[in-house]
Amino acid sequence: MRSLVILLLALAHAIAIPLPASAQGLSAARVVAVEGWVEEWDEAAQSWVRISEPTVTRQHIAVRSERLVGPQLQAFEPRDVLQGASNYGPFRVLDGKHAALMGVTDRFSPGQFQALLRDNPGVEVLELIEAPGTRDDIANLALGRMIHAAGIATHVPAGGSVRSGAVELFLAGAERSLEDGAQFAVHSWIDTYGREPGDFALDAPENRLYLDYYREMGMSQERAEDFYALTNSVPHDRALWLTAADMRGWIARLDSGPSIH
Repeated sequence: MRSLVILLLALAHAIAIPLPASAQGLSAARVVAVEGWVEEWDEAAQSWVRISEPTVTRQHIAVRSERLVGPQLQAFEPRDVLQGASNYGPFRVLDGKHAALMGVTDRFSPGQFQALLRDNPGVEVLELIEAPGTRDDIANLALGRMIHAAGIATHVPAGGSVRSGAVELFLAGAERSLEDGAQFAVHSWIDTYGREPGDFALDAPENRLYLDYYREMGMSQERAEDFYALTNSVPHDRALWLTAADMRGWIARLDSGPSIH
């Protein structure tokens, strides 16, 4: 039987997290989800027959086409230097000590961030300005570990938006800070079979992936479980929105070390 490898590019709405009421009506961005499997030609049936299941990809992303501006969130104006900044995928170099995250991370992001640090060894702070999430959770967690290991601080300015998988990157900072008017959103992840964290035992590898990461970022086991429960308190197609004050309260409870303020 002849074999055929199939790659299906499925366009899916990327509004995985719904916006607050003040942002309803914004046009939805789209992402491409990739599935792969193998088919063989069945001579008897005279058709291609799938002989392997699709590989599982996981998305942890919420994209919106415009910045939320309302009574609860200050308008944010990016620095003028952004227009002439060096780009490394979703990362921008602002100056000798500051870089910014301005987009969705994916499987290429760890390499792009490594190149940024190679070319700009003086970078000390990563500002999360417009951080919708990730298309690849494994790569996103690897990126977080890189940020943490490099001793890079993370900062969210007033009007900054950190959503979904990008929250893990904020937590990766050697020092973490945020300004009033910053906004965060969390929700559960989902795989291509539609499974979410609650479909697995807490100690299953699918959930340990995140719990172990939070421990590496300095949380106790109990605090890691509490924070993970917070992110999973709403399903993937909904959102729990957190203000700067909300996140400060969680940060104070999540890590007793001196690096978070």
